[in-house]
Amino acid sequence: MRYSMLIKPHANIRYQQSLQSLALTELFCVLKSWGVESVPRLETMGGKPWLTFEADALPEGAWPVISSNAGCCMAAEEKDGWLRPVEGGLPAYYPEELPQLLKYKGKTNADFTLMLIHCAKAASAFARADAPLTVLDPMCGKGTTLFSALMEGHNALGIEVDQKALNEADTYFARSLKLHRFKHKREESSLTVAKGGVRAVQYSVSSTPEAWKVGDKRTLRMLHGDLGLLPQALPKAGCHIAVADLPYGVQHAPSEGARMASLEKLVDKTARVCYDMLKKGGAVALSFNTFTLQRKQVVEALEKAGFTAMTQAPYDGFEHWVEQAVNRDAVIAVKNK
Repeated sequence: MRYSMLIKPHANIRYQQSLQSLALTELFCVLKSWGVESVPRLETMGGKPWLTFEADALPEGAWPVISSNAGCCMAAEEKDGWLRPVEGGLPAYYPEELPQLLKYKGKTNADFTLMLIHCAKAASAFARADAPLTVLDPMCGKGTTLFSALMEGHNALGIEVDQKALNEADTYFARSLKLHRFKHKREESSLTVAKGGVRAVQYSVSSTPEAWKVGDKRTLRMLHGDLGLLPQALPKAGCHIAVADLPYGVQHAPSEGARMASLEKLVDKTARVCYDMLKKGGAVALSFNTFTLQRKQVVEALEKAGFTAMTQAPYDGFEHWVEQAVNRDAVIAVKNK
């Protein structure tokens, strides 16, 4: 059987090319995680870009995951030279607008974030898991990664030093829950750490009132504090996947107190925290700007923390142009011990 998936359009023609490349990389990663020995291709049909691959038979449960590709909007089967649209994709737990609507300067493309989640899951020991995973963002900003994870039915955990950013994410999510009339509960708490307390806001959410009654819930937790405090504030090895978009170092650099810290130190710190917080078999995906960080530096930081970096194909295919000052890449690594 030959399968085809239509790639989403994008207003920026140059970035559209980047999204096509990333969609192809994601498809390759997911196919490998399900043991599908097929090499996907990027083709033009009817003047539009499509991803295609061939497989005699797909493992049970594979198609909804494969067809949930972050860069694609429609799936079809090809038979006798005709494309027949088929139902694809996993059902959204929360409306798909959630990670998209909140706009702000420096926001990571939500489709790119979803791609990182999918590829990290594909690399992990939980690639074929049906149960909800826990997705960590150790520098969550205004919550794009957290909202992307919740939209797909996962639990989300993030920590951020910028209280204003967390307040905006909190307000935005509260309004969204009210708009969509989701059954939920919001709780505030303070978690004790060596240097004081870490303020936490946690939402418990159910997709239906019936699910709420039987305890079928997802959690979204946002903490205010330095990422280094996370292993002190919460039990270690509680997350399945970690995804972080490192500062690009174009308009601002990371800081520690009044002193500017290097991006290299931040990568080392992020890698150590993610290693502490992930379960055995979990995977981390770190994206970065190649103009300010080298791929080699990120790989070395992850391996020094104890991870095994995925440097072979297709996990070496994330580099892409974003804008004049940003050429983005990502490294995915697995915690094997």
